[in-house]
Amino acid sequence: MKHDYKKLVLSIIALLAAGISPNLFVISQAGVAELSNLAVNFLIPSIIVMILLIIISYYWGVEDLSGQIGKGVLAGMISTIGLEIVREIGFHLGGMPGDMPKLLGVLLLNQFAKGPDTISNIAGWSYHFWNGASFGIIYSVLFGRGRKWGGIIYALLIGIGFMASPAVIPLGVGYFGSDFGIGFPITVLLAHLALGTLLGWLVFKWNKENLSLFSTIKSIINYKKETGT
Repeated sequence: MKHDYKKLVLSIIALLAAGISPNLFVISQAGVAELSNLAVNFLIPSIIVMILLIIISYYWGVEDLSGQIGKGVLAGMISTIGLEIVREIGFHLGGMPGDMPKLLGVLLLNQFAKGPDTISNIAGWSYHFWNGASFGIIYSVLFGRGRKWGGIIYALLIGIGFMASPAVIPLGVGYFGSDFGIGFPITVLLAHLALGTLLGWLVFKWNKENLSLFSTIKSIINYKKETGT
C-alpha cells in the first residue's frame, strides 16, 4: 500500500510537470508573458523536475512509474514524427500557413523581428518534440497500457483544443482555421490522428501492465474500505 501512495503522489507531480510545456505557447499567445521568459521560469524547471522524478521513483521503489514516464517520453517523440510527416504534407499542399517549429524557435529566443536561424530552429524543434514527449508522459501515466484506439481520441482532443486556443493567433488562421480555409482543420486533425495512432499503439505495446493512475486510486480506495481507515 505504501507503493500505491508513493505512486499517487509522484504521478500527480509528473502530470503537473508534463502539463507545463504544452501550455506555455498558449499562455504566451494569450498575452500573459513572452514565451522566452516562460521558458526560463517554467519550461526548464519542469524538465528538471521530470528528470528527478524518474530517478526518485526508481530508487523509491516505484519503478513502474519511472518506466511509464520513460516509455511515454519515447512514444511521444516517435509519435510527433508521425504528426510532422502529415503536417509537412499539409503545409506543402496549402493546408498550413507556416512552419510551427520555426515560429516556436524565434519566440523562444525572442528574435521574432530577426527571424529564424539555425539556433532558433534547433530550439523550436526541441521544444516541439518535448511537447510531444509531455503528451506521451501524460497519456502513459494516466492510462497505463490503455487501449490502442485510446491514443486517437486523446490526440484528436489535443488537436481540437489547439485550434480553439490562442495558439492559432500568431498563425493568422483564426479559430478552427476560419480565416484560412478548410485545409487547416483537416491538416491539424489528420496530423493528430497520426500522432494518436502511434501513441496509443506504442504505449499499449510497451506498458505491459495496466498500471494507470485510476487503478492506483482504485487500489487505495479499496484498501481504505477493507481496513476501515
